[in-house]
Amino acid sequence: MSKLRVHCFTVSLDGFGAGPDQSLEQPLGMGGLNLHEWLLPTRAFQKMHGDGDGTTGVDNDFAERGSDRIGAWILGRNMFGPSRGEWPDDEWKGWWGEDPPYHTPVFVLTHHPREPIQMEGGTTFYFVTEGIHAALERAREAAGGLDVRLGGGPATIRQYLQAGLVDELHFAISPILLGSGEPLIAGLDLAKLGYKVTETVNSPGAMHVVLKK
Repeated sequence: MSKLRVHCFTVSLDGFGAGPDQSLEQPLGMGGLNLHEWLLPTRAFQKMHGDGDGTTGVDNDFAERGSDRIGAWILGRNMFGPSRGEWPDDEWKGWWGEDPPYHTPVFVLTHHPREPIQMEGGTTFYFVTEGIHAALERAREAAGGLDVRLGGGPATIRQYLQAGLVDELHFAISPILLGSGEPLIAGLDLAKLGYKVTETVNSPGAMHVVLKK
């Protein structure tokens, strides 16, 4: 069976995976963009967004691992857009423009139905109202034997961790303090859930930690 994997999810030193007050102007919350200073210059990220060459080394190695053998994605609604409640209209198609960086089917968790959106580059957004297990089942079917990447946000990853459904979690600890926001693992007994630290690697920009079951 394909694995459910989390890659390149960054948390602050005080454990927050996103800043407070997410909005159209602040999609990662206040201060959230600063979490990703280790990732933004890497060759993998620059290639994903079509901006040419980037840096290599430890950070890039972890970023590249996140694209290996991925056949579908799962996102929480906050990772797709800033609106809450009923969809106001069909105009919003994500944060990424006409050619999102996924290039696979993407299953967005939501409480409100919406028709699929086919984008350029092979990305199609499907909106799942039946919960995390249904989204994972559909994503695995769409992945065709490849793995499924869980993109976040923090609340979505926490749900899948609590259910013991995440097979591999890579997060990068960024040397900044947010003070408040959305926690990633606070209050979760990951050891009791069967997770073990299998890898830790430091770079100038982050401490990389891998957990597996």
